[in-house]
Amino acid sequence: MEARHLRYALALAEHEHFGRAAGALGIAQPPLSKQIADLEREVGSRLFDRTRQGVFPTAAGAAFLARARRALDEITAASVDAARAARGETGRLRLGFIASALLEPLPDVLGRFGRERPDVRLELHEMATNRSTAALVAGELDVAIGLGRPRGVGAEKLVSVPIGHDHLVAVVSSTHPYAGQASVDVDQLRRQPLILAPDEDEPAVVTGLRTLLGKDSATLTGATVARDIHTIIGLAACGVGVGLGPSRMLTAPRRGTWFCEVTPHTPLPDLVLSFQVRDRSPALNAFLDVIRTNCPDVGAALDHRLGPPARTKGATG
Repeated sequence: MEARHLRYALALAEHEHFGRAAGALGIAQPPLSKQIADLEREVGSRLFDRTRQGVFPTAAGAAFLARARRALDEITAASVDAARAARGETGRLRLGFIASALLEPLPDVLGRFGRERPDVRLELHEMATNRSTAALVAGELDVAIGLGRPRGVGAEKLVSVPIGHDHLVAVVSSTHPYAGQASVDVDQLRRQPLILAPDEDEPAVVTGLRTLLGKDSATLTGATVARDIHTIIGLAACGVGVGLGPSRMLTAPRRGTWFCEVTPHTPLPDLVLSFQVRDRSPALNAFLDVIRTNCPDVGAALDHRLGPPARTKGATG
């Protein structure tokens, strides 16, 4: 039994005449009569009474047609669902990210993606770079945004492109002695209690600080650990010490705080977007299209690595 048999039976029930039904279907009458007869043999019951007044469903036919309508509706819905999934309009996207990515560029990217792909289920997980890399390699994430290019086992299977550049800045309470200064230097930092991310969460950042302040710096050893930039800023506002973090913190000013540049200028690892090189799922492609639109430089890097995206109807433009 095929879908066309269901359509033929429904057309015959609607038009109550083989000739009219055949005309509506765009086929000749004899093939329609044969298909209905074949269907009745397969079902094992007479589905239509052929009378002088017309062709009408039997009780068995009425029961069959009710199911046939639902079956055809499901087939149509299945085709629509398949097409939407192929265009990345449905599905699931699992994204792991560090907290500072919520300052830039994630708000605009996620906002646009949500508006353009409202039926894609976003699963968002804030996590440190090393954890998101491991989850991405293990197939537990579709996309990861962290600091620096992924390293370790499986990193060679990832596509990674920078989506943001950062350098080190300091944040202090507005009542701190450094408040009002344009910058602070290394000697000043060594004389103050520091607030920074833990080594196990962001090793690349801590490595940079060791290079700046000295590998065995007592200031680093006794630093207050904060797992996200908002906590770093909050603790600085409370007067706990000098918070150190990425320059993206400048986009999140808080009352009662003051930001200073750190001299010498200290670049931090790039903010990097990564995904499995073999993953070309439509939902991921749709997300990358939004990245291309919102971050043209990143789009150019993606196109260099992957080639220009194949545009389909409904793609982000």
